[in-house]
Amino acid sequence: MNDSLLLDADLRASARLLAAAGRLTVEDDPEHYRVALQGHPALAEFFRTELNWTLEVHEVAGLIRLHKRRQDPPGDRGPRLVREKKPLAGTLVMILICLACEQLWRRPRMSVRELLQAIAQVCAADTTDARLPRFPVVATDDVSKQQARHNRQSLADALKILVAEGTISVDADLDRALAEEDGDLIVTASRDRLASKFSSLSPTLLQLDGVPPDRHAAALSAESLLDHNAHTAGDAPTLEQRRLNAIRRLVDDPAADPLDDDTDTTPYLHTLTGRERALNAVAALGLTATVRRDWWQVTDPSGQSSSTDFPNGRRTERQAALALLAVLPGREDPAAPLTLTEMAELFSQIRARQPRWAASYERISALARAAAAELTSVGLLAPDPDRPDTWLPTPGVHLWRVRVRQPAPPPAPAAAPPTDPAIPLFTPPGTAETAPTPDAAHQARQGDDG
Repeated sequence: MNDSLLLDADLRASARLLAAAGRLTVEDDPEHYRVALQGHPALAEFFRTELNWTLEVHEVAGLIRLHKRRQDPPGDRGPRLVREKKPLAGTLVMILICLACEQLWRRPRMSVRELLQAIAQVCAADTTDARLPRFPVVATDDVSKQQARHNRQSLADALKILVAEGTISVDADLDRALAEEDGDLIVTASRDRLASKFSSLSPTLLQLDGVPPDRHAAALSAESLLDHNAHTAGDAPTLEQRRLNAIRRLVDDPAADPLDDDTDTTPYLHTLTGRERALNAVAALGLTATVRRDWWQVTDPSGQSSSTDFPNGRRTERQAALALLAVLPGREDPAAPLTLTEMAELFSQIRARQPRWAASYERISALARAAAAELTSVGLLAPDPDRPDTWLPTPGVHLWRVRVRQPAPPPAPAAAPPTDPAIPLFTPPGTAETAPTPDAAHQARQGDDG
């Protein structure tokens, strides 16, 4: 990589945040926004050259947007609900996000009741073609109160996501306004920020209706219609496409498999040029790469670009994940599938030695699934697509050496030593004649000598 493409140290933090979240706003992170705004030409050139991602600056809207495109997006990514555990948004919430943005593009300011009515009308018009789900928001003879309440809560979740990313604003609490049928509030959207949400070619031009669902991600990430047509025809990827796929994984994922390369020749990351360019791209962002021939592990020492804090933390699920990671490299076949039963047996043995450990988990199987989820999030386990409750260890488990320290069991109480009976303070009445005094014993010895 040319020296001109190396990012300055001041820009690395902003670049990592953009790569992780895809946006920087002036109200959420004014410091990094200001740095990125000043150095946006260098950032735009780096992302364009190394990752073929477009960086847009909307200074009027106070937004810097990085349009990330991947043909193989991870299945555990996407908008997360604004709740305590932050689960992934479901299908209905994702559809409502799109429909809400469509209506707010036409009318940037409207009440939530008007928004509900407009979305319900759009869904009703396309329900017959099975393109959109039914979206009743008022209980009727055919619609239960529970279903109507669920639909209103789903819209509240969708609007919360848009509020969190800074696309819209509301003037009251969404949960209260949508909990009842007569609740209301005002929703205000920024058209500039709504326009920045488009990151792909038009679905109409791509003719997604005729593309199988498993190819939608590749079609939407195409740079042009020519690339889309070539991919649809099943042509082998070019060297540039292989390079982009490999480096995008390194920048966007906690781990990458260099052998996962759609080619019959040497994988890109095994070539001298590919290895050097990938390491330069990772270093330019201030990331750290641990490289094996069969695995690349990428971490952010600053912790800015990822919410993953593994292996730190004292949560029970994290302790269980580390206890599992301690035994994975030492198995007879480290790459053999790992079942839920095996993990439950391991944790049962630990609990037998430490009865109070993981006391909040009545079912060991639930703890085993939580531990597997921890290791899956950092690329150390992968779910087996063919067998449920089964995971495949990745080569990354060999990069860790975990030592589980358990407190020694408390020593058994020692036997109390025998104690002499206490000497009585007063001579018992019945023993006054049989207990000789010291003077009597001395006189008896003198009599024997004489």
